[in-house]
Amino acid sequence: MVASRRGVALAGIGLIAATAASAQQQFKAPETAPATFTMSKEYREVQLSALETQRKLLLSFADSMPEKLYRDKATPAQRDFAQQVGHIAGAAGAISTIFIKGEKPGAPGDTAAAFANRAGLKGYVNQQYDLAVATFNAETDADRDSKVKFFGGKFIPKWQIWDELNQHAMWTAGQIVANFRKNGMAPPSFLFF
Repeated sequence: MVASRRGVALAGIGLIAATAASAQQQFKAPETAPATFTMSKEYREVQLSALETQRKLLLSFADSMPEKLYRDKATPAQRDFAQQVGHIAGAAGAISTIFIKGEKPGAPGDTAAAFANRAGLKGYVNQQYDLAVATFNAETDADRDSKVKFFGGKFIPKWQIWDELNQHAMWTAGQIVANFRKNGMAPPSFLFF
């Protein structure tokens, strides 16, 4: 049951990040509930640091992969390299907009053009993380503690959405390592040491 819910959540993330225009047409503000637990203010800095670490990791991926391999897939079923990087960044922007702000996500722009070269991909990553960080910084402590129904599943406090985004980013980034390995390249250095 948990694996099934996780699959539904990941499928929802893919829908939002990959087809923002479709998500805009189907948008319905998530249900909310009052807070029942308060997260410490100190944890806020941990989460902001995680957002910036995600951004740095994706930018290092974009810098390390030759542009000629941006549209290359590690396996036929996988997104190509640029789509994987874009998926992580797009999820940060869209999910924070939908579940923290309760608003429709904006159109991501021309992702085909953005994913075609280093400058475009890095610009897209920065655009989406600028949006997520601005949303994060504008969130009040009371709003962070309020609950939202996450992807139609259970109610979670809004502060937990940032942890879910971090988990999604690291999980998907781990898959991108296969793109480097397929081409006989080492992935960028791990950022924590």
